[in-house]
Amino acid sequence: QVQLVESGGGLAQAGGSLRLSCAASGSIDSINAMGWYRQGPGNERELVAEITGRDRINYADNVEGRFTISRANAKNTVYLQMNSLKPEDTAVYYCNARGVFNWVTMKVGDYWGQGTPVTVSS
Repeated sequence: QVQLVESGGGLAQAGGSLRLSCAASGSIDSINAMGWYRQGPGNERELVAEITGRDRINYADNVEGRFTISRANAKNTVYLQMNSLKPEDTAVYYCNARGVFNWVTMKVGDYWGQGTPVTVSS
């Protein structure tokens, strides 16, 4: 069993900053990639940023230059530093762990956190 626990969401003013954290725990031997997705009101869930085990990073076009993703591999933790926030960044942010491998079960799976809301006021 794998759990992802997010923290750091909340309310910010436009131009402000927030930092999200996500810690993965449970039966984990390796994780291929960790990332953040978001789902705004009336929108589909979309990728915000992702970082792989080899530190390859992908950002959505609308956050590049404002958001920074980082990862502490030893702690199976991923962070998202969000600067210059805009009202359109308002969404529920979900942590994702992709390619989670366990040597005992020899299984690979993908997991999601419960989501943390971010609200940016103008």
